[in-house]
Amino acid sequence: MKKRIRRRWQRWINRRIPRRDHQVLNQRNVFILPTGAGLVFGLLLLIMLITGINYQNSLIYLLTFLLGAVFVAAMHQTHRNLTGLSLTVVSGGEGFPGEAVRFRLRASVSGHDALAISLACDNSRIDQQHVFAAAPADLSLALIPSRRGYFRPDRIRVETRFPFGLLKAWSWLRPVTAAVVYPRPLPAPEAASTVQDGDQSQQARAIDGNDHADIRPWREGDMSQRVLWKRFARTGEMVIADWEGEQGSPQWLDYEAFRGVDRELRLSYLAHQVLARVKGKRPFGLNLPGQVIDPDVGPAHGSRCLKALAVFGLEKPREGETLAHGSRQPDGSPSPVGAGS
Repeated sequence: MKKRIRRRWQRWINRRIPRRDHQVLNQRNVFILPTGAGLVFGLLLLIMLITGINYQNSLIYLLTFLLGAVFVAAMHQTHRNLTGLSLTVVSGGEGFPGEAVRFRLRASVSGHDALAISLACDNSRIDQQHVFAAAPADLSLALIPSRRGYFRPDRIRVETRFPFGLLKAWSWLRPVTAAVVYPRPLPAPEAASTVQDGDQSQQARAIDGNDHADIRPWREGDMSQRVLWKRFARTGEMVIADWEGEQGSPQWLDYEAFRGVDRELRLSYLAHQVLARVKGKRPFGLNLPGQVIDPDVGPAHGSRCLKALAVFGLEKPREGETLAHGSRQPDGSPSPVGAGS
């Protein structure tokens, strides 16, 4: 019974407050109730009124009605403090699971100031935010996602208890914009890309006493563990042992390199490799089923690759198709117009 009532209440709220990134609070979507202190205050007023009636004391009557008028005035002021407040989601932020992802909002009000506003969602809360009529206020609410992908809070609660804390007025913002949560990075086992990188894959290789390994010159980005250090000590030639089946370009981070591993673990491995390449300022490309990001270098390129890993295999939680972050399709043709981060 309790769950049924809760579901009906939530459906009613969702109809009254639809999802949107811009919400203007008004008589239709602002709710008000007494706080605990307000209930105690009302009870004391009732006791004072009964006492005044019992003793027919004019001073008790005067004090009771005066405090009652204060309570009514506080009710109107508390409701008015939220009425007219406009909230807009500016951005959803980016981050990793278990870390704070910041939703940035802009609040504005016309005609009067909105004082002591609180925003809350799940276990995150910011209090005592003032929005003045002269200038909008930028607010930031830090939320903690638990898994990769699109992260969108169901409701952000907006509340005020100004001026006396006897009543609370509240509403909700149900954003459309979603944050992007990257895969949790995990150290990847050694695995070579299956992507062949043009002429480099066609270089002649000599066999150096091993039927299952080819020898090629060292290239930037190669792992130091594959360098034949004994040969380098003898000849001064820096060469790499490419084992059979591992002839891909070292510039590519490849989804298919981790065979026999489930999707989420592959994405975690690739996220760790992306962070390592960005930290080492080494160029790299990303090969995912259905999209390819060309080799590049720098934090912007790393962020683009992490976004592609974050939304891989997922659909946006709103109307429209998932936007690809790649620059070209696996066959080399350009991505559709509008693709990209």
